[in-house]
Amino acid sequence: ACRATQVVDLFPTLSPEIVVREARLEDCWEVAETHCSSFFPEYSFPLDFVLRVDRMVGMLSGFSIPPDFKIGGFDGKFSLNKGYVTGILTIDTVADFLPRKGPLRQRRTGIAYISNVAVRERFRCKGIAKRLIANAEAQAKSWGFRAVALHCDLNNPCATKLYKDQGFRCIKVSEGANWPQPKTAPDVKFNFMMKLLNTPTTTA
Repeated sequence: ACRATQVVDLFPTLSPEIVVREARLEDCWEVAETHCSSFFPEYSFPLDFVLRVDRMVGMLSGFSIPPDFKIGGFDGKFSLNKGYVTGILTIDTVADFLPRKGPLRQRRTGIAYISNVAVRERFRCKGIAKRLIANAEAQAKSWGFRAVALHCDLNNPCATKLYKDQGFRCIKVSEGANWPQPKTAPDVKFNFMMKLLNTPTTTA
């Protein structure tokens, strides 16, 4: 992933054991498929295809394309990774969704942001999300960050429990506060959660 902007997609592969690693260029379609099938399972063609292409283009924009890259990979140097991605997680330092500080609404520093945590349905309840989060925390520490933060859908108690078990705590947001939130359906409400990286994890 593009290290310059410190945006990393982490996900496990299944071959034959679970391995968490950074996304590679050839994983883009599988990452898009995992993302859309998890967050938009009710969408059907052609909208589902459009969403997958949009997600793939977004991911591709974070890569530096090598000079020997050729469309289709006919030179044997590139091919799509098919059927291996079981879960995804994005961690970044852009801080778009962190509360601004001061009257000038400056971006926060020292806090990495986790988003797009998704595991394919047939691989859920196997500890994959926990491993993704643990690796994201390790990545944030290696960048020198003191905390990680995320937004969790209030209507997803399983996800809330997962994050709490991993040491995240809900941060109280004042009524009417103008904090930035992920852009989803207008009726979706979020918990803002944060974890200090020296906080021990609770074992479930």
